[in-house]
Amino acid sequence: MDSFRFGVVMHAAGGHAEWAEKCREAEALGYDVILVPDHLGIPSPFPALTAAALATERIRVGTFVVNTVFANPTLLARDAATVDRLTGGRLELGLGAGHRKEEFTATGIGWRPLGERIEHLAHTLGELTRLFGDEDTQPRPVQAGGPPVLIGGNSDQVLRLAAKRAATVGLTPLVRTKSAPGFRIMGAEEVDERVAFLRSSAAGREVELNVLVRDVVVTPDREAVARQWLAQAPYFDLDQFYASPTVLLGTVDEIAEQVRAWRKRFGITYLAVHEPRMAAFAPVAAALRGE
Repeated sequence: MDSFRFGVVMHAAGGHAEWAEKCREAEALGYDVILVPDHLGIPSPFPALTAAALATERIRVGTFVVNTVFANPTLLARDAATVDRLTGGRLELGLGAGHRKEEFTATGIGWRPLGERIEHLAHTLGELTRLFGDEDTQPRPVQAGGPPVLIGGNSDQVLRLAAKRAATVGLTPLVRTKSAPGFRIMGAEEVDERVAFLRSSAAGREVELNVLVRDVVVTPDREAVARQWLAQAPYFDLDQFYASPTVLLGTVDEIAEQVRAWRKRFGITYLAVHEPRMAAFAPVAAALRGE
């Protein structure tokens, strides 16, 4: 059974000293990866990740995830190779098809149907593979073949692509609601189906499964906190809510057991938490280290 990995998603950089301190804290707490999303209103991922690596010693750094519709593949390959060199081969390259329509509007880049966005993601992957494999293309990444790729998404098209091309798949246990704007949490049975689809598409190829945990609350009264969440997810009962790989609640031992259950049922071995939950989740990560 694969060992766990743990990442922390950083959203704010007040300045060099503050950013460096937070990154060193993540490393000291035992996290494996510092992750930066690619969204407007937060730091640009590649400069932030370079600064994170320069402030630390071993922790890996990753984009979570680059909106490839906004990126020229040749320039993206140059940027990723540069960061891989400056970080000593510690970059993990998360890629996605983009899903926030308001960011397309804000940048003046035309919104495209999902199929077209995924086609561009596939094209980008092909170009990255070609450029990273071309010895004449400079700069060269430190990692052979380029940084390992994480692809985020749940759709059939994304999972088929990720099954063949990605080292890691970032599952998102949220689906858009059709009756009103927003998302709902996927039930465990829905996640089972998505994982089965991915495994079938991978045809025996090993793919690491990642999930971004929406919240972590260490509490002796797990049920009380869960019932607060159920006010937002009335389509679940308590057991269904606990089973969905979305939120971690309870004592450190209860949360650790919940994480083990997610690995046993879904095969999830790489969990990421948001920066405000970094300290809360650290004892759980320590308890699971090496398992």
